[in-house]
Amino acid sequence: MGIVMGPNQYGKAEVRIVSVNRDTPRHTIKDLNVSSSLRGDLDGAHLTGDNSKVLPTDTQKNTVYAFAKEAPIGEIEDFALRLGRHFVGTADGITGARILIDEYSWERIPVGGTGHDHSFARSTDEKRTTAVTIDGDQAHVVSGLKDLIVLKSTGSEFWGYPKDKYTTLAETNDRILATAVTARWRYLHTDVDWGKSFESIRATMLEAFATTHSLALQQSLYEMGKAAMEKHPEVAEVRLSLPNKHHFLVDLEYCGLENNNEVFFAADRPYGLIEGVVKRDDVDEAPQAWYSLPQF
Repeated sequence: MGIVMGPNQYGKAEVRIVSVNRDTPRHTIKDLNVSSSLRGDLDGAHLTGDNSKVLPTDTQKNTVYAFAKEAPIGEIEDFALRLGRHFVGTADGITGARILIDEYSWERIPVGGTGHDHSFARSTDEKRTTAVTIDGDQAHVVSGLKDLIVLKSTGSEFWGYPKDKYTTLAETNDRILATAVTARWRYLHTDVDWGKSFESIRATMLEAFATTHSLALQQSLYEMGKAAMEKHPEVAEVRLSLPNKHHFLVDLEYCGLENNNEVFFAADRPYGLIEGVVKRDDVDEAPQAWYSLPQF
């Protein structure tokens, strides 16, 4: 029995960068968290400590900062494609790269009813994301979002489930449904208006969440993914992870009050975790696009 080195990658994780565009008095900012990972002929580094093909992770970090200066960052997908292609095209022995980017959104602070030219506020933890994989001459783009918190105060039920001696959950035909959406979608190609596509997919999934009379969070997940793919033929599959942010009705009978779905206790843990993939049945799988990403 032999022992060999399996798939591997290395890189610089979580390079925080804020870029300010000062071309006009009305500034714009890009606030990113960038991670790079490289793959290729790296067995020597693992087996004998030969670093001749190991581009230092510090160099990868410096490249991120330099690229942000040399040209506008633009859409995060374009920035990730530029970085990934640079590493594969210039680093000896490197045949693949993965670039992960989280983008934090900032809103202009209103002053006199108008957004200020250079003052901003961040009002949400939601992040726009992309995961770009360069594999030789091929490029995969998986974009998405995470930490998008949504809630329906009605229009959700949960009943008809199996029960055993350990079941205490009561059936309900009217409950709060809340979750923190993580969604990732794989594009079929790179000829995409990234910003327009992202905004449309996000809005479409939110509309599906709002308008679906949900009998289970699983049903909402499917409808969200299906709606996005029906509107966007450039998307091959959507992967969603939806933690159920439980809201339990508070029993107020002890003090003679009737609680008609008005007062709830919001529990942060434990929570149900609903995950799934919505995909086209005529599109090939692309495992390299998802390599080392969370499955959902």
